[in-house]
Amino acid sequence: MPDTKRTASGVLGGLAGLVGLSAVAGVLISATVTPAIAVTGAAASSAITMFDNLPSVLDIEKLMLPTTIYAKNSKGDWKELTQFYDQNRSPVEYDEIAPVMYDAILSSEDPRYYEHGGVDLIGTTRAMLSNLRGGGETQGGSSISQQYVKNILVQRCEAEATATETTSAEEERYACWFEATRSDGSEGIQRKLQEMRYAIALEQKYSKDEILLGYLNIANFGGTTYGIDAAAQYYFGVSAAKLDVGQAATLAGIVQNPNTYRIDLEGGSITDADGNGVNSAEDGYKLTKQRQQYVLGRMLEDGKITQEQFDEAYDAPIEPDITQPKTGCAAATGAEYFCQYVRYVIERDDAFGTTPEERTEALRRGGLNVYTTLNWELQKSAQASVKNYAPTSVNKTAFGASTVSVEADTGRILSITQNTKFNESNSDNVNYSSIVYAGDAQFGQSEGFEAGSTFKLFTLLDWLEKGHSVNEVLNGTLRVFERITNSCDGDWVNYSGELVNNFGKAPGYVGTPMSFTRDSLNTGYFAMAEQLDLCDIQKVATKMGVTRGNGEEVSMTTLSSIIGTNNISPLAMAAAYATVANDGVYCEPRAIDKVTDSEGNEWTLPERDCSQVLEPEVAATAAYALQGVMNGGTGAAGKPYDSVPVLGKTGTHESKQTWLMEASTKVATATWVGNPKGNIDLFQTWTDAGLKLSDLRYYIGREVQAKANEMWGGEAFPSPDSTLTRQVLTELPNVVGKSIDDATEILTEAGFTVRVGDAIDSSQKEGTVASQDPGAGQVAGGTTVTLRPSNGQGIEVPNVVGDRLDQAMNKLRRAGFGNVQEGSCTEDQSADAQGTVTGTNPSAGTVLNRNSQITVNYSLFSCGFDTGGDSGGNVGGPGNNGSGND
Repeated sequence: MPDTKRTASGVLGGLAGLVGLSAVAGVLISATVTPAIAVTGAAASSAITMFDNLPSVLDIEKLMLPTTIYAKNSKGDWKELTQFYDQNRSPVEYDEIAPVMYDAILSSEDPRYYEHGGVDLIGTTRAMLSNLRGGGETQGGSSISQQYVKNILVQRCEAEATATETTSAEEERYACWFEATRSDGSEGIQRKLQEMRYAIALEQKYSKDEILLGYLNIANFGGTTYGIDAAAQYYFGVSAAKLDVGQAATLAGIVQNPNTYRIDLEGGSITDADGNGVNSAEDGYKLTKQRQQYVLGRMLEDGKITQEQFDEAYDAPIEPDITQPKTGCAAATGAEYFCQYVRYVIERDDAFGTTPEERTEALRRGGLNVYTTLNWELQKSAQASVKNYAPTSVNKTAFGASTVSVEADTGRILSITQNTKFNESNSDNVNYSSIVYAGDAQFGQSEGFEAGSTFKLFTLLDWLEKGHSVNEVLNGTLRVFERITNSCDGDWVNYSGELVNNFGKAPGYVGTPMSFTRDSLNTGYFAMAEQLDLCDIQKVATKMGVTRGNGEEVSMTTLSSIIGTNNISPLAMAAAYATVANDGVYCEPRAIDKVTDSEGNEWTLPERDCSQVLEPEVAATAAYALQGVMNGGTGAAGKPYDSVPVLGKTGTHESKQTWLMEASTKVATATWVGNPKGNIDLFQTWTDAGLKLSDLRYYIGREVQAKANEMWGGEAFPSPDSTLTRQVLTELPNVVGKSIDDATEILTEAGFTVRVGDAIDSSQKEGTVASQDPGAGQVAGGTTVTLRPSNGQGIEVPNVVGDRLDQAMNKLRRAGFGNVQEGSCTEDQSADAQGTVTGTNPSAGTVLNRNSQITVNYSLFSCGFDTGGDSGGNVGGPGNNGSGND
């Protein structure tokens, strides 16, 4: 676009200048281009001065170039995934264009190119006189240098036009383009003069070959095809170096009026007065063919081709081989959703520009080479697994499945897969989507999904950070939890008495975080959270890069939030589990390894750092617990069962979202299968192949992680911390005398398992606890306590030691015992004459049934004498015969 402003008293001198300007232009051209011609007179000098005062410096900005996305193939070579562009262009060097192409363009557009100094006097004068006469189509008459100038100005319009308060960016671009290309009236003539001034200046700075090459690299060849190499590949499937005579003449013809002569539109490039398509395969591309024949005639006239070459090309039909360029993520076959994630990074990360406009320009015009982290071998395998197991929809309803694998020690995203068909515009068909389910709102247009029990990870980590052991015993039975501390938002209080169930309404049990994790027991984790702070759990998630899908911090204001009601992206969860597998070092996920511009200069990458967010002993102990999930726990069905150790966690949310997390020390994989919208019951719905939807996570996750293990391997996880796995002693309360129900509640709340045995004889009230085993005191947490209820038939044996024998036996009978017998006698000179009780069997304090036999042992001066006792006899001498002494 010209840099000067036009006014009524400006360069053109208004309408009066229209007639005389052609003569002035002729003088100017003669003076500037052919200075040997004498120029005299004040008018001529004034015209030359006016021309010289026009701006002459035209900055040649970088061409609008496609941005190319790359990924490494299985051989380690970079493979092009796709391109993004406003202008499909592949610039080439001078010797990468077939010589016949130079001949075709010069013969048809500027046969005296190497003779003039930027402006073709003959062609320009002829065109100007023709345009001034009017009554027909305007003529260009521009040299290659002038056309190059015009294309530079048009490209500047494309690059710089922005929306205003009253016009759109597209309207601004059109207005700019119109001003840069108009050839009618005085303004058109001024534009021509400015164009000539720039062209002359260009030729003073650049060589002819440089200008010619620049023109062929910038010129439009119809639609979004720009530059000779892109045109050759698009229209004929060959490089610019391989063009033959007929193809070169066709392209040289197209450049004269690109959208009229293009040969890629099935219905024709234009329509006639009746609305019928013209210039299509059906009519042999007649308009383009006529233009091609004109070009061939000029080439023959200039001696650039032989008569034989002319005849052959002249009679041959135009036979395009339209080769669609790779553009957009739909062209990244097999990795469309990974591509889309990368696209969003470029469009939304400040590393590629501080404004949305700058970032869009970088993507579509910046000529960047973006080398991604995608591993093509893993991607192909993972995508095949998703395609094999997960349908694109279920019962004509939207259905989703996605995996994402992350390199644990770098955060490099190795693959992203999805079950739906990629399409940017077909949003009404449930089988298609452009949303990246693995990503979040910023890098995927997804809000994430309820994480279910995979979110328990953060409670486990907070538990360990607070110094608790994974072998500490807690009451994980199904019960109403009344309050959980939250120092950030205020405590959660269960005012309604809500009971939150376990999966399948399991009753729960008294156990440890090890078993709660293995079995994914909700109530076990609620019991853990009772001893923690919801605010701290939220902080653990945050420092591990986990936010809600919309970018906000996770919300921990309810009991259910502990078990995963927050919507989280699969990528965020994969990175969190990778942190545990990576000794507590969190690496922000990244999809780009390197970016260079069109000249090979490296760009600063988006900031993605690694940092130690967990103490290594905490990470190791968490990994120890999470391995139990895969070794016989809820995730066992998804274990690859190869030689690589893996940790993991399952997750389910209200039967509509399912998850499987897996990680080796090298690669972490998140597998999500569920409802992107709607509410299909995954546990009651099957695929056409007879697979339950809730089980798909196992089939898919197992295969993806197996492939990752095959490629990256993995070592044993570090041993858990001894302090964080210690056995914890707990005070066992005394519940003797309490009712069985009260005693059971007391012991269960304290973290013990209760078993009720058979009733026993006891003096306690019938139905109350007569005994407990073990007894009160310090015991291992979670010990099973056996309670024996009283049958109410027990009597405690009173202490009768030292009593006279007859009195003791009466005392026992009065206590309720009905079977009291004399026991053994021992001789004791100090004993009472009636006998002194030395003990009972059972002993004093023993609780017996009232019908139990009790024997009473006693002492006498001499056990040969009868104590009388129950027989009523008297104590006498030996033999009790009353005969007196010897």
